[in-house]
Amino acid sequence: MSSSDKLRLIRVCFIAPKAYPLFNQNVKEVFGGAEVDLYFLATELAKDENFKVSFITADYGQEKSETIEGVRLIKSVGLKKNPLNGAVKIWQAMQWADAEIYFQETACWGTFLAAMFCRLHNKMFVYRTANQGECDGTLLGERRLLYKAYRWSLKKARQVIVQNEIDKENLQDSVGIPSIVIRNGQRLAELGQKIRDSVLWVGRSTHLKRPELFVKLAMNLPNEMFTMVCQEATDDENYAALMAQANEVKNLQFIERAPFSEIDSYFQRAKVFVNTSDSEGFPNTFVQACNCATPILSLKVDPDGFITKHNCGIGCNGNWQRMLDSLKEILVDERYLEMGENGKKYVEEYHDVTKIVQQYKELFEKLVKSRDATSG
Repeated sequence: MSSSDKLRLIRVCFIAPKAYPLFNQNVKEVFGGAEVDLYFLATELAKDENFKVSFITADYGQEKSETIEGVRLIKSVGLKKNPLNGAVKIWQAMQWADAEIYFQETACWGTFLAAMFCRLHNKMFVYRTANQGECDGTLLGERRLLYKAYRWSLKKARQVIVQNEIDKENLQDSVGIPSIVIRNGQRLAELGQKIRDSVLWVGRSTHLKRPELFVKLAMNLPNEMFTMVCQEATDDENYAALMAQANEVKNLQFIERAPFSEIDSYFQRAKVFVNTSDSEGFPNTFVQACNCATPILSLKVDPDGFITKHNCGIGCNGNWQRMLDSLKEILVDERYLEMGENGKKYVEEYHDVTKIVQQYKELFEKLVKSRDATSG
């Protein structure tokens, strides 16, 4: 864009209450892939003087408003407060943000709240899906009221974004909503000289991620070292039992939480990264693994078949025995090294946040120009 074509300042507000621990790593609370995704996007977008970026987070005892990495953080909902109080707090924070575009990810009642706010205040709502189940209808299929609210929200969005082509097709088929694909963006990692000495699993203990299967995998390969970084998911009543089971496996190191700033060191030490999830969109852990030249072994999740296409790991199509056999195969004669190098090349081409953010800038500029032309 030439200097003469520069747009006026564009105000964008991201909504992800549990993202605050990414901005302030002294706060040791749970967060997920959607929060990581929006953290990278917001901080990269804030580097551009043509964008004013705010971010609504939950109440972790911080100041009402503060600026970190160029992003204005606005405190809102108390996570342990009742839902009505939380809705009021987020609504007030959205008013205080005074943005033109409000951006939210992950299907929940907050999606409906953000869409309704934008509808009533003549703002633009942009939504990004976080999970395959949001697109094919399976995630919210048994929660009819929430599913109706979710569908309404997507129909009111100025733009819906998905993480891969399969999700785009599924969303069109299940909800009748057109969308665009923008991949997850991350900061490229500098590879250190690390000895690769373990098989890795990273994630929250939510049932969709099937963490117990990784424990089973470790039990089946007693001569190989396994590392499991597993945060307790919100309201997980089985976490203590999972941790107790994992601690009984001698070749498995169970880590309850690792600071986000240190997570790359675990990936760089890993021979293989294992994903046991039933359903995901495009896991940020896949990008982290490739970023650290670590191949992926996935039980079910392989968005757009990229693992096979780019030879950066092995997808097992839900077959447990194939997963077990494939892990043994990858470990033979350090075959994981070549796959890891392929993954690094892939992430540099497709997931560099400095490239991904350009797609968002173009989208936001297009939305603002279209609205200005209409209102003018």
